[in-house]
Amino acid sequence: MTLDPDAFRAVLGRFASGVTILTTRDAAGRDHGMTVSAFCSVSLEPPLVLACVDHTADMHDLLMTLDDVGVSILASGQEALSRRFAELESDRFDGIGYTRGERGVVLFDEALAHLECRVRHRHAAGDHTVFVCEVERATVRQERPLLYYRGGYAQLER
Repeated sequence: MTLDPDAFRAVLGRFASGVTILTTRDAAGRDHGMTVSAFCSVSLEPPLVLACVDHTADMHDLLMTLDDVGVSILASGQEALSRRFAELESDRFDGIGYTRGERGVVLFDEALAHLECRVRHRHAAGDHTVFVCEVERATVRQERPLLYYRGGYAQLER
């Protein structure tokens, strides 16, 4: 049985997920970032997370060679930031508040949480690559999350 891609997308759209922005810095010191909702925890010991990135994504080839990754888990008020990093803009970082992690990756201000990671494994999976990353540092804020649900952004009710 072959599942129609549109039907598959519709079914999986019923699974609410958080929204993250992955960042990295290339050898020339240029920052790169992209919005990712296919992100989850893998292990507590060692602390591992994974992110799934489409082979056609701008950052895919960089992530195949670079090991340092920043993850900003977005808060409910950061929908515009998520949209900005989902588009193909050359000036994505202009005018955005952020700090740098210990390895130089961007961590966005006002995010719900930050993780500084090292890519440990890369696995081909259909039209995506699964990047398994070891978390080296993490911080958290008390805020509501930004969610992605049924092809759009959502927020938790109070």
